[in-house]
Formats: sequence, C-alpha cells, structure tokens
Amino acid sequence: MAAQSGDGSGGVLAELDRREIGSLYIYLAVLATIGGFLFGFDSANIGSALAFLPFKLGPLGTGIVVAGASLGSFVGALAAGPLVDRFGRKSLLLVDSALFAAGSIVSAFAPEAITLIIGRLIIGLAIGADSAIATAYIAEFAPKSRRGSLSIIQQWMITIGILAAYVIAVVILKLAPDAAKTVDWRILLGIGFVPAVISLVLRARMPESPRWLLERGREADVVTAMKKLDIEVTADDVHAEALAVQETRARAESRSNWTPAVRRALLVVCVFFVFQQITGINVAFYYGPHLLTPYIGTGGAIQTEISGVIAAGILAVVNVVATYFAFRFIDRVGRRRLAIGAYSLMVVFLLIGAAGTQFTTGTARLVIIMISFALFISAFAIGIGGTGWLIQGEAFPTAVRGRAAAIGAAVDWLANYALILAFPILQAGIGLAWVMVIFAALCALGAFFVYRFLPETKGHGAEEVIQLFEGPVNLKSPGEPSVVAAGR
Repeated sequence: MAAQSGDGSGGVLAELDRREIGSLYIYLAVLATIGGFLFGFDSANIGSALAFLPFKLGPLGTGIVVAGASLGSFVGALAAGPLVDRFGRKSLLLVDSALFAAGSIVSAFAPEAITLIIGRLIIGLAIGADSAIATAYIAEFAPKSRRGSLSIIQQWMITIGILAAYVIAVVILKLAPDAAKTVDWRILLGIGFVPAVISLVLRARMPESPRWLLERGREADVVTAMKKLDIEVTADDVHAEALAVQETRARAESRSNWTPAVRRALLVVCVFFVFQQITGINVAFYYGPHLLTPYIGTGGAIQTEISGVIAAGILAVVNVVATYFAFRFIDRVGRRRLAIGAYSLMVVFLLIGAAGTQFTTGTARLVIIMISFALFISAFAIGIGGTGWLIQGEAFPTAVRGRAAAIGAAVDWLANYALILAFPILQAGIGLAWVMVIFAALCALGAFFVYRFLPETKGHGAEEVIQLFEGPVNLKSPGEPSVVAAGR
C-alpha cells in the first residue's frame, strides 16, 4: 500500500502512525530492546554470582562491584545522545551489542576485583547507550495506537533477561556446586557473550528509523526503510514529506529545538526515572539471592546460597508475568492511572514486608517477605517499569529525541548507581525493614509526582505528545493540553 501525501492522508509519517501492529513490528521492537534483555541478564547474573566471588569485598566493595555496570550505563547513555542523532539509531544499537560481548568476556576472565569492575563498566556502557536509543527507535516507527505496548517490550525484555539468568544460574550451580567459587561464577558472568553476539547479527538487518532519515534528508533511504516496514511509498511521497519536515524543523530552529515544552518534558522524564530507581525495585534483583539467603533455613553454605538464587528466580517469574499485563493495558488504561495505582500499591506491599521482616521469624517471615516482594514487583512491573522507558521515547520531538532520551536514561542510571551502591551500607546500618519503610515513603512521593506533573500521552501521535508539556498538567483532562497552554 502506498502512502500518498497528497490524498489528505497526511503523508508518509501519518501512514506510519496509523498502521496496525503486526508480527514485523513486534519483531523489530524485540530486536531494539535486546539491550533490555542484556541489562536484566547482567543484573541477575551478578546477583547470582555475588556470593561465590573469590574476592574479599566489604559492604562498600560489594556495592562498587555490583554498581559498576550502572556507572558505565550513566556514561554510555550520555555519550549516546549526540552520537545517535548524528549517526542514527541502528548503528549505535550494533555498537552496543559488540560492547556487551566484550564486557562479558572481560568479566568472565577477571583475575581480581579491579578487572571485574572494568568488565562491568564496559557492559554498562553498552546497556546505557542501548537504553537511550531503544524506545526512541520504537517511538519513531510504532503505530500511535500501540506505541505504548511496543515500548513496554523494553521492560518485558528486562524481566525475561532476569529470569533467563536465574534459570541458567540454577542449572549451572546445581550441575557443579563444588565449582561454584572457581568456575561457575566465571561462566555466569561470561555467558552473556552469547545473546550479545546473536543480537549483533540480527540487528544488522534492521531498518533505520524513517523519521531520523527524513530529518537527515536521506530520502532514498527512507523509501528503503519504509519497504522493510512493509509500507510502499514513492520518491515523490517521501520528497513531499521531507519538505514538510524541513519546514517544521526550520520553524522550530527559529525558536530553538529546546523549547520550554521540551525542557519541561525532560524534567518530568528525569524525575520519573529517579523515582523509578530510588523506590527500590533493583535491590530485589541485584541483591535478591543475597537478601533472601539468610531467611532460607539451614544446610550447607553452597546449597543455601543456591536456594537463595532459586527464590530470587521465583520472583523473576512473577516479574515476567506481571509485565504482560502492562503490555496489555498501557494503551487502554493509560500511563498516569497505571503509575499512580502502582505506586500506591507498592507503598502497601513494602510496609507489609517491613513488618514481616521486623516482627516475625522462621517460615512465617520467609513467606511474608516472598509474598510482599512478589506483589511489590508485580505492581512495579505493571505501572512503573515500562512506563518510564515509554515516556522517555515518546515525549520528545524527533529533532531532539536522541539527545533528550539519552539525558533521561543517564539520570536513570545515575539514580540506579546511587541506590545499588548505598543499599549494602544502609542495610548494614539500619536493617532491611527500615530500608523498606524509606522505599515506601518514596513511593508515596512518586504517586504524588505522577498525579501532579505527568500528562496522559496515550493515543497521541509521536509529534503531538510534546504539546501536552506546553503548560501544567490539565488535571481535569490529563490527556489534553492545559488551559494555559491552549490559550497561548
């Protein structure tokens, strides 16, 4: 079907916006978000391997080793911003896969802690850059009616990566428990090389973003990219759309691409990402086995640690299943309602978990902790996890989407780094129960922030969303521009 720009349909980009979702679009979204899979895979791998590392690490050293990938992700996300707008989305995604493969090998063969940290920094560079690109790439080809569902695949891939890593860890540790502190931990940290290389091969066949190509004036490449997206357009269609894009860009550049609305959107995305991290979700996965092992009965040290990995794996299954509901409902219920409801429930589940940790013992304590963690993770997965990555990709106009999304991702990783570094120290100082109470208070603040500052973006075209940030949130109708903005 050819998109005719002169038939009143709105042109090539409008044709992209109104397409029905199909297997091709899901396949491309999965390829774009393989970095999410690798992030989840890495976070669970280090959590599984942590107890078996042969290096002497105190609370601070443990935090540095675990959080090394997050620090690298901060740098990678910042570096990706100008690079992705200059060289394109696809080329950077390819580089990310190669970096993750290299970092996995360095980590697996680390002779001491410093080399392991370097390997994790390299992995972090890949993960951070990928997180800055993936949802922006998806937002630029996804039909507007299903942009949320396709972008949620980023979070789903994270959860699948976590689950895959725990399953592999349990298999390896069960097959060779006596080698846990010699060979097994190296296999756990190095096996990420395999999915990274597979992603490198598959991503080489992806189309470049048509919106980015139009921004760069590469009209012939737009025709090719649209064909890969199963949309037939002519050179005349593309030229007409390119003229319209140039005119829009010229108007925007006359008043700077970084308009007040873009700056407002960036601030909202960054603060949302901060709350996404500091409310504690990644503690459950980076430190899951470490946290749960003390509550799991008695037995040999190695077997008890393996039981901790299994328990964390059960929580990972919950995470995968719950994220499915985010995929189903994000475009029906909306971003705001899911996020506010999720934060509210997270407060309740964290307080139940804190009470169980503080006031019960034995099997009862383990059951309460597991159930409260599972419900907390479920609420996060449905309303918070994917929503952050979604608004990061959809909130900005194409001209600045790469750079703005990169800044948002960098803030996310910086908050992640701070949390993962601080948690062992906080736990040692005030105990897990009080840490959970702090997380609950932060969740309550997160719910208020979403209510007050995040507009409802569902159902809007990729170039329309920014209009919702031209003024304060319209609390009576959050999916419409505010009275202040509309009156300008």
